[in-house]
Amino acid sequence: MSEEFPFEMSPMFEGERVRKDGMYLELAGPKSMGFELVRAAADVEDGGFTLIGPDISEMEEGSRYPLGMIYRIAGELVEPDLEAIVERRNHDFQNYIQGLMHLNQRYDIWLRISKDAVAKGLNSFEQIAGATMMLFKNEISFIERIEATYITDPEKIEEELVEARGVYAARDERTRNLHDEDVDTFYGCTLCQSFAPSSVCVITPDRVALCGAINWFDGRAAAKVDPDGPQFAIEKGECLDEIGGEYTGVNEKAVALSGGEYDRIKLHSFFEYPHTSCGCFEVVGFYMPEMDAIGWVDRDYADSAPNGLTFSTMAGQTGGGKQITGFLGVGINYFRSPRFIQADGGWNRVAWMPKHLKDRVLDDIPADIADKVATEEDAGDLDALRSFLTDVGHPVVSRWKKDDPKKDEEVIPAKTPPLAAATEQAAVALATPAGGFSTGYGGIKLILKNLKISIGKIEIVRRE
Repeated sequence: MSEEFPFEMSPMFEGERVRKDGMYLELAGPKSMGFELVRAAADVEDGGFTLIGPDISEMEEGSRYPLGMIYRIAGELVEPDLEAIVERRNHDFQNYIQGLMHLNQRYDIWLRISKDAVAKGLNSFEQIAGATMMLFKNEISFIERIEATYITDPEKIEEELVEARGVYAARDERTRNLHDEDVDTFYGCTLCQSFAPSSVCVITPDRVALCGAINWFDGRAAAKVDPDGPQFAIEKGECLDEIGGEYTGVNEKAVALSGGEYDRIKLHSFFEYPHTSCGCFEVVGFYMPEMDAIGWVDRDYADSAPNGLTFSTMAGQTGGGKQITGFLGVGINYFRSPRFIQADGGWNRVAWMPKHLKDRVLDDIPADIADKVATEEDAGDLDALRSFLTDVGHPVVSRWKKDDPKKDEEVIPAKTPPLAAATEQAAVALATPAGGFSTGYGGIKLILKNLKISIGKIEIVRRE
């Protein structure tokens, strides 16, 4: 423990969770507001700290408060291209602090301080900021000076958040005219592996990092100044699938970074060898087999999607660094990519998303499909969504006609030999999966197509 701070600091505390019953304070998060921002500057007071609003010691235990964190950095090698990279490391370094949990990025940050940490003497944001700035300078060599401003005053946060969103938008805009085929090198990021050990985050001109905070230019800048850091170059190699976005270089990195758990990744595919999902993603996509369509929901949408699941439920199932067929985590800026899930129909496969998310990316939705993508105002469940898609003539409707579900669900009665009743029951049970069976979860029915079951021998033994 540093004598300056009343807490331990170590990478071993990454991944530590502060549960509700052990929480002293909650900061920002889905039920409040907050942000983190790094800006390059010249006039920086090294180690300087300013707090606008109440401090930890003035906050009520068990309460929730907004939080904004602004760091200004300076140094001979510091440039605006590095801001996003340094900003993303705030997640790392604050998780080094025992008793402090930091999740997500940009305007989605969510922090909790534990009761144990406060009991040991953590009573001021200056302690957190001081430790974080020390780690920034120790771990990132090009930072020569750094100062921090923390904000807990709601009105001031609202004011600064407007400016922060403008900075984020300007960063995202830079990759608009650069595409995967224009470069020979992609970039990787392992910042989330403390929470998702097998995550393989690949950043390309057409695919922003899942957290939304790092684009291709950011990755290039980070790899240049710190080639051994968490962002690094990935040579594309040979293109194996131009539509799906599969490259030999990415596959080789997938094997290395996932510990051999994955050996193929298609960057622009939803179903076949999809990109892994870490847990820091801004949006989760979900497949709706009832309509052969895809929906998307973000962290800011608290209600259930048409499939009956909330963002948090789907995120829990999708995250962890896995390839989950039927669910996919992405960064919001990926919606603006011309390669957006192009292996599976792109926007023509998208049937639903929250209105605020749709409005945010509306200019990038093809004009002929924009009015055909439903929101919660159009459909709140699967039946309503099916009706909406039919009424507006969504492209997925044509897929229903080509692949009639009634035909797939038809069960052909099994011919059973004249055996004992127990044998007949076994035959019926074995025949059922050919048409489908209920999983017992939310009315989901699994359809097993072209299934063949071969039985060499059945033995009936009388129970003594």
